[in-house]
Amino acid sequence: MKKFIGFEKGMGIGGWLTNYKRFNCLPMDRRLVLTIGDFEHFRGYITEKDVRYISELGMDHIRLGFDQIVLEEKPGVYRGEILDIIERFIGWCEKYGLNTVLNLHKAIGNYCDIEEKVQLLDDDGLQERFIILWEKLEDRFSGKPGVAFELLNEVRDVDPQKWNTLAEKTVNAIRRKNPERKIIIGSTCWNSVGTLDKLKIFEDENVIYTFHTYDPFSFTHQRGVLQANTLYYNREMPYPGDIEYYRDFERVVNGNENAFSKYTVMDYRYIADSLAPAAEFIKRNPDKILWCGEFGTIRHCRIDWRENWIRDVIKFLKENEIPYCVWNYLSTPNDGNRFSLVDDDTRKILSEGLAEIIRGNV
Repeated sequence: MKKFIGFEKGMGIGGWLTNYKRFNCLPMDRRLVLTIGDFEHFRGYITEKDVRYISELGMDHIRLGFDQIVLEEKPGVYRGEILDIIERFIGWCEKYGLNTVLNLHKAIGNYCDIEEKVQLLDDDGLQERFIILWEKLEDRFSGKPGVAFELLNEVRDVDPQKWNTLAEKTVNAIRRKNPERKIIIGSTCWNSVGTLDKLKIFEDENVIYTFHTYDPFSFTHQRGVLQANTLYYNREMPYPGDIEYYRDFERVVNGNENAFSKYTVMDYRYIADSLAPAAEFIKRNPDKILWCGEFGTIRHCRIDWRENWIRDVIKFLKENEIPYCVWNYLSTPNDGNRFSLVDDDTRKILSEGLAEIIRGNV
């Protein structure tokens, strides 16, 4: 498989410019509306010191998530202050030898957390805004070859052809301005590895393909409060662990009596089986780049269990020569699914074992 040079192992930054005002506890007229507190947060939450520390951890790139409502004041009008913040961040990355993935984490019409009246892939106007946004970013960062564009985070469970069509239009728009921009495209069903085979493959060496993994979900999101199943079950899930924990979760929340029937324990064998479609994608497309753009475990999971799971995922990725980006550096306290890898106050990695694992020293 081709190498994703300069993007071999990275760390995502969420909770800074993304995941804003999408919780269901907000009344409809207050969702997706930014306040003065949000802008104060944007101005200072992540600093040059954070970028330097990520470099010191041995990463070679950062995946920076941003929301459309953060960047776009209204259709076709972009917040200069936010563009300046992103440009300053890219400058820090350059200073410390890091490349950057700009990831549109939440697009209007494609939120994975809340239902929206109008869906991105069913609305021509939203799609036009989506394409123009990326054209704007290409104009702004045209002289930054170390910046890759990830078109959209976790496309919902939609008709894959609709997404392929919008992705192709967006690629073409960017290519008219820059034939060499690295463009990252993920699959439907929330970047599922199982839908990689539905993605359009481009005759373009600078298009990269991506997937996410949080399997088994009952482990990585255990006792999470943003999903009904984990909130309801509310149980610690060990990894590696007794398979009966996982079978019981499926029985109780999904009524699936036969879940995990082929396994005697939840361990690396399951991880490798769940990610097998990634290995198959590589076999079908040996001249393309496949990048695992997101994987991680919820913050309140026991640290040794977190280390064990992340180690096994990275083991599979390294065995299959898949570059990766772990999620995530630091989540805000108001995020019900906190996946932070560093302490809130010291902003240091939560364990030295975890640091060694994400460096790929497994």
